[in-house]
Amino acid sequence: MSDTEVLKALQAALAAEHAAVYGYGVVGGRIGEARRAEARAAYDAHRARRDALAREVRERGAQPVAAAVAYALPFPVPDSATAVRLAADLEERVAGVYSDLVRASEGQRRRDAAGAVREAAVRAVRWRGGSVAFPGLAERAGTAAATPTA
Repeated sequence: MSDTEVLKALQAALAAEHAAVYGYGVVGGRIGEARRAEARAAYDAHRARRDALAREVRERGAQPVAAAVAYALPFPVPDSATAVRLAADLEERVAGVYSDLVRASEGQRRRDAAGAVREAAVRAVRWRGGSVAFPGLAERAGTAAATPTA
């Protein structure tokens, strides 16, 4: 793959991580006490991946895509049950974007992206209580990343 394609996939993954961090802010505000630590761990994991991706984009001589001021949520999140649903949705969206990075990369970058798909898939299973055959692929059909709103 070309450096341009890899950079484009890195920027898309970074944008997805920005959206996930925002989304977990909403999840954290609505989630029940029993799952709050799980939400915090996911939030921290997405922040760490976001920061690592931003560093990698800068190391490639590009300006990292900035986070939007706000993001349109895929559905209203008034309570703990919908917060759990949002968390699963966020993880599935992130897995889809990382699957693009797996396709665009090779070597260590590809291994890291595959690890990110796996981590997001595991979190999605924990949130949703079930799994899909090919995380980041099948469920991605017709699902776009969280949409920024200005």
